[in-house]
Amino acid sequence: MISIAGAIVVIFGLWLIGLAGAILVAPGRAEAFLMAFARSARVHVAEQVLRMIAGAGIIIFSPLMTFPAVFRVFGWLMVLTAMGLLLLPWRWHRRFAERVMPRLIRHGKLFAIGAFALGALLLSAVLLR
Repeated sequence: MISIAGAIVVIFGLWLIGLAGAILVAPGRAEAFLMAFARSARVHVAEQVLRMIAGAGIIIFSPLMTFPAVFRVFGWLMVLTAMGLLLLPWRWHRRFAERVMPRLIRHGKLFAIGAFALGALLLSAVLLR
């Protein structure tokens, strides 16, 4: 179980770094991908389930990471916010995304830096412990 959790954390870190790269290299495609969030009930649920899996992986693997308490809290925040979003009607999530995503896309480079930093932080917390 712990090795699966570690793999989930590494995959999530690499995904964030890949997202950052996509935003910088192919901003139009990245924008289309980001704007598809919460477009349907199925996408909404899939997004939240993946978020819970990543959060659970971080929670389970956090004792083996640098700053275990920080990552345990971060993992719980991911899981709890995903659960909260699953309890809300997906259309509320869609309306929120329609308001927030254009601003985020306007500041794509800053978002890419944040995604890269978080991905790198996750990977270094796994590899340096």
